[in-house]
Amino acid sequence: MDRSRRETVLLVDDEPQVVTMVTKMLVREGYTVLGVTDPEEAMQIAKAHEAAIDLLLTDIAMPQLNGRELADRLKSMRRGLRVLYMSGFMKETLLKYYSISTTGIPFLQKPFTPQTLARKMREVLDAPAIGAAGGA
Repeated sequence: MDRSRRETVLLVDDEPQVVTMVTKMLVREGYTVLGVTDPEEAMQIAKAHEAAIDLLLTDIAMPQLNGRELADRLKSMRRGLRVLYMSGFMKETLLKYYSISTTGIPFLQKPFTPQTLARKMREVLDAPAIGAAGGA
């Protein structure tokens, strides 16, 4: 990882212990982390945060607003925002019970190791921009 790049990650998961654990992993890798447990709070941060937010790392299955809906809203506010989805549910469960497909999106299955997280983060952040939305 190029630690000279201080990228900012907006981390959203409805489980506080996941936010704490993943924040520690990301800070060790050199990222600035804005971690919250509420999608509405994430939208407020995205509106108020003056500096760039390079990536949204969000749980998919949350009670208030699912990660796909949150990402769609934030991408309309933050041009070029990259997104990495995560879930403790298997892909098949997400599709069957939440009608959410993980096909064709950057996805990380929980639990994951710090190394797997770091590798997937770099993959998403370093991918070429796609269209006007600015990437994945």
